[in-house]
Amino acid sequence: MSVDPFSPPAAWPGPSGGPVFFERRELNLILRLYGRMVAQGEWRDYAIDSDKDQAAFCVFRRTSEAPLYRIQKRPALARRQGEWAVIAPGNVVLRRGHDLEQVLKMFETRKFRVID
Repeated sequence: MSVDPFSPPAAWPGPSGGPVFFERRELNLILRLYGRMVAQGEWRDYAIDSDKDQAAFCVFRRTSEAPLYRIQKRPALARRQGEWAVIAPGNVVLRRGHDLEQVLKMFETRKFRVID
């Protein structure tokens, strides 16, 4: 199977073969939220990880710590509880859904503050 390098990530192999990637629209939504939280002084660093089952955007208060939140995309769960999830430390699922924009609204509806 040949993959066109100029096709969008949505056309690349997903759960069946290759790694899962964020699409441009998805990454724009996540980075917009990240920028707002950095401006508020809540978040300071991030990391992006992907493998054959999932893609994750991890948010850190400090680089040396465990992530505060993971915004996770798991296409295998798209028809069940939704492919998007926000996960807190200890693998606690804070919100899960089918639409990324709705899942990310949890950061706007509640006032999240990191207490040192």
